Amino acid sequence: MKKVLIIDDENKTRDFIKKLLLSFGHDFEIYTDGSNVETGIKAINKIKPDLVFLDIQMPDGNGFDVLKGVREKDFEVIFITAYQEYAIQAIKFSALAYILKPIDIDELEEAVDKALYTMKKKNGKDVQFNALQANADRNKKNKLVLKTQESVHVLELKDIVRCEADKNYTSFFLNSGKRILVSKTLKEYDLLLSGHSFFRVQQSHLVNLNFIDRYDKMDGGAVIMKDGSSVPLSPAKKEQFFHILENL
Repeated sequence: MKKVLIIDDENKTRDFIKKLLLSFGHDFEIYTDGSNVETGIKAINKIKPDLVFLDIQMPDGNGFDVLKGVREKDFEVIFITAYQEYAIQAIKFSALAYILKPIDIDELEEAVDKALYTMKKKNGKDVQFNALQANADRNKKNKLVLKTQESVHVLELKDIVRCEADKNYTSFFLNSGKRILVSKTLKEYDLLLSGHSFFRVQQSHLVNLNFIDRYDKMDGGAVIMKDGSSVPLSPAKKEQFFHILENL
């Protein structure tokens, strides 16, 4: 029997999730003891759950504070969040699960099935939780955490020269000459890096404006980076691109 803990400051949300979980037919022992950060931490340390549903925004802090406060992070987490919250990007890029409010039954069941599958693999949650915390703090630290199959990379944004899309993967090209391939789309990183001197010059290319060397008009126009790489500039982006250059 798997122990499931629901941490949310709204009683109706905790009761609703419990009701839905019971309807799925899994062998769950369900606890609804957590209503804020303090009680959530105590409940996790006491119950030692296999799966935690964790609300992001709570009266005395957020879900990240709960994770920082627990002794052992050997459980699966499904975050409960609203689409507008900044935290959703940090959650996504740390390869952790989430469901949106208002809660959709099919979405909840899919998240639970994925969590149960991951439990069987037992691939260690500390790595993902650490990645989550780093990404959540990215605006203060100007860092980005990239998780690959082999490693977790902590990058300074100032060291990223450019990003290039390859279907559902993104390649990060660093100032050191290193290349890191991650299984996330460029669109998602475009959202994450907006406001940090990155500009999407073309559908498949996102560049760090601080590494632009020049613009060449030959062959339809290309952005030349300081590492020597050449990136095509979309005609639709030219006006915006030149306006940004003039204001660097």
